[in-house]
Amino acid sequence: MFGISPLGWIHTLGSLPAIPVALYMFARHGRIVPRSTPGVVYFVSMLIGAATVFLVAHQPVSYVIGTVTILVLLAGYGVERILGSTRVARYIETICLSLSAFLLMVPTVSETLRRVPDGHPLVTDLKSPLLLGAQAGLLAILVIGLTAQIIYLARRGKTAAQWS
Repeated sequence: MFGISPLGWIHTLGSLPAIPVALYMFARHGRIVPRSTPGVVYFVSMLIGAATVFLVAHQPVSYVIGTVTILVLLAGYGVERILGSTRVARYIETICLSLSAFLLMVPTVSETLRRVPDGHPLVTDLKSPLLLGAQAGLLAILVIGLTAQIIYLARRGKTAAQWS
């Protein structure tokens, strides 16, 4: 079904929980919160998806996306251990984990448009206006979302400083 191999299904189903969990955390907290139950689910799902991409990818860019995803995921989840619970660590964590969600959604949207509906996909060419528009939309969401997150963190930091 959809031309996906058994290993491809492991990759797809393993990374799939990261999407609703990320959406939940963005809606509830405005960012991905690593030290939470949804944060653990997100980490495990993203790691499964990013690690298995090396086994199922057909495009050289997929290896780059997988590598960068693993790096920003590990940076986002590990920065507090290195820098402690500081404002700088929170900024790095937020930016890295938002980038990881973006790196999840780019191939997800691309693959979905190139496989659905089964047998007659919406997109057959990587230069399709629909695919390019969807990717541009994801980039716009990333830029707007990161800007909002950084402004929120900056305002929250100023408020906390006023009460100290």
